[in-house]
Amino acid sequence: MIDHLPDVDVRTVTLSSSGKAPAVLGDLYDDAEVVAKALAAIDAPTVVVGHSYGGCPVSEAAGTVGNVRRVVYLSALMQDVGDSVLSLVGGGYPPYWDVHEQPHGSPDHDYFEVSEPMEVLYGDVEPRLAQQAVARLGRQSLASAVQPLTRAAWHTVPSTYILCEDDLAIPLPVQEEMARRAQRTRRLRSSHSPFLSRPAELALMLREELAG
Repeated sequence: MIDHLPDVDVRTVTLSSSGKAPAVLGDLYDDAEVVAKALAAIDAPTVVVGHSYGGCPVSEAAGTVGNVRRVVYLSALMQDVGDSVLSLVGGGYPPYWDVHEQPHGSPDHDYFEVSEPMEVLYGDVEPRLAQQAVARLGRQSLASAVQPLTRAAWHTVPSTYILCEDDLAIPLPVQEEMARRAQRTRRLRSSHSPFLSRPAELALMLREELAG
């Protein structure tokens, strides 16, 4: 999708809660620190985009940095203070989570993986591209799913929610409930990963968000 924004300074971050090695996985607060440091290094007004779980550390961090002028939640978790990922889904693990809880004394952290990623995450993505995306997926720290937000940026920073209407990971009714917190909402006929399935359309939306 970045190819569709050649004139925009786009920066991405790697969240510590996701990776291949369970022993070094971080948590929500580690991720928020990564986001905050990345934002603090930008000496310009910034629009922050959080996708999926990425909405959590963005909510935790974006309100602490003065250069953020808008947060865009892209089929993302838009929680309030005190909420966690699990609290938003009723307290139990979603059926597509393959949870690995480690024995006491293990150096590895508890984590989960998506059991059917081609269907759940990339349902409308071209198959070869989807397979490449699956190969890049990491394990996700379980701690990041149970830790509550201590700050919610959307209380103080203007926000937009982009609904992905065919999402199987975060069902549309769940997105719509969270999107009520945003100042404005937009819609894409897309599965969970529109940056792969609808890159030009998503880039146009983000360009419009950059324009105000």
